[in-house]
Amino acid sequence: MVIPTVPANCQNCPHLHKSLLGTCQLSELAMISDGKVHQSYHKGQLIFQQGSRISGLHCINKGKVKVSKVSANGKEQIIRLAKEGDVLGYRSLMIGNTYSTAAVALTDCVICQVPRLDFLSIIKQNSQFSDSLTLLLAKSLGQAEERMLHTAYKSVRERLAEALLLLHEVFQPETNTVFSIPVSRDDLAALASTAKETASRLLSEFRDEGLVVTQGSRITILNVEKLRQISAVCD
Repeated sequence: MVIPTVPANCQNCPHLHKSLLGTCQLSELAMISDGKVHQSYHKGQLIFQQGSRISGLHCINKGKVKVSKVSANGKEQIIRLAKEGDVLGYRSLMIGNTYSTAAVALTDCVICQVPRLDFLSIIKQNSQFSDSLTLLLAKSLGQAEERMLHTAYKSVRERLAEALLLLHEVFQPETNTVFSIPVSRDDLAALASTAKETASRLLSEFRDEGLVVTQGSRITILNVEKLRQISAVCD
């Protein structure tokens, strides 16, 4: 894995404008820059584990990440997908000492970690940062409620179309080019809240309908609008 250069000063990060840290003052960004560490992760590697002790706020500098929970019976449910500029672990930092979820690299990643004390210090002194964090928490809660309703009322076919649209949004490059999405059938099933066999069968149906192309674990979406129509049946 070739590790991209991470700016020593967070002010120079290309993702700052779309990050929670974009509301920080220059002095706060300097403090974060002095205290942060960055770590590279290979695809499939665990970034943090559910139930482990919180080490700080995680900022994605490079790559895509899945955030998930594992139930008592060992079933994984993907809570969200995250990309460059997103932050991880902020809810756990606010409510306890351990991570309530797990995070795993979907691609090779570089993650910057802000120490917990620096994160809490900024909350106390920067009202704009606190407001942005509150909005982020509210948005996260709203998305969780929406997923719960969709699991209850949408068919598996509709949920799979919705999962593919989410993957398309997260992996879409800035340039308007055709791209493929590297996602395992297990992850696709966990994202759609269904069994792996069901996800594979419906994905084959989508392929036969000309909506997607599959090659191994990679999926290329050909008809975004049709998938939107399928996913919105119960909306």
